[in-house]
Amino acid sequence: ITNSFSIISDKMKEIKLGKENEAIVWQRNDEIGELVQEYNRMVEKLEASASMLARSEREGAWREMARQVAHEIKNPLTPMKLSIQYLQKAVDSNSPDAKNISQSVAKTLVEQIDYLSNIASDFSSFANIGNPRLEEVSLGESIKSVVDLFSMQEEEGRVYFEQNSEPVIVMADKTQLNRLFTNLIRNGIEAVAAGKEPEVKIDFRKNGNVALIRVHDNGNGIKPELQEKIFYPNFTTKTSGTGLGLAMCKSIVEQMKGTIWFETEQEKGS
Repeated sequence: ITNSFSIISDKMKEIKLGKENEAIVWQRNDEIGELVQEYNRMVEKLEASASMLARSEREGAWREMARQVAHEIKNPLTPMKLSIQYLQKAVDSNSPDAKNISQSVAKTLVEQIDYLSNIASDFSSFANIGNPRLEEVSLGESIKSVVDLFSMQEEEGRVYFEQNSEPVIVMADKTQLNRLFTNLIRNGIEAVAAGKEPEVKIDFRKNGNVALIRVHDNGNGIKPELQEKIFYPNFTTKTSGTGLGLAMCKSIVEQMKGTIWFETEQEKGS
């Protein structure tokens, strides 16, 4: 009897949501057999519930993503529509300033089309993170190539890179790795309040069998009430943007079997 209960107990300990759980095979039609039958029925119901939960989560995620895409697309459409209506009115009334108005409208349209293109690019990149094209990549060279691009745009802020390690080669998607460092640097620059020159410092060292990369900004720090949401998709403290930047960073790092976290101090940076 004790041995029979031990078998059932061991099976119960192995139960995991989202995993195929084995039924117990019991040949005898006795009291323990009734208990086994109840256990097997519970396992079937559990698998059905797990399947429904997974489907519900997927549908919920797609609904939220669709809502976010619709919201982001509507933002640039309004100024585009108003600009064209303004130009149409100027043409209909034979306004002498129609040429200047058309140039202004063209500039607005190009800016908003670029914004729409960035939205499409962000969502496309986020959707494709799960399909990396792995190759051998030098971490130091990858970081340096992104830092060099930012160094050409000094009006945005100063970006420094310090490598305290021998070269480290990882298996990664080179494009995703570049996107990771670009997003982290951009986020650091945008964390700095207006009127203060942004400074982002990156240091990179080998720590045992892992590579430790730190991206330090001189921004305002992350408020305590926002900290647990910082890596959520669609969460942003900015007035524009898709809110996918840090969520994308987290997914890219975890795809490489890495970990991403932050340390922050108010008014000093993260």
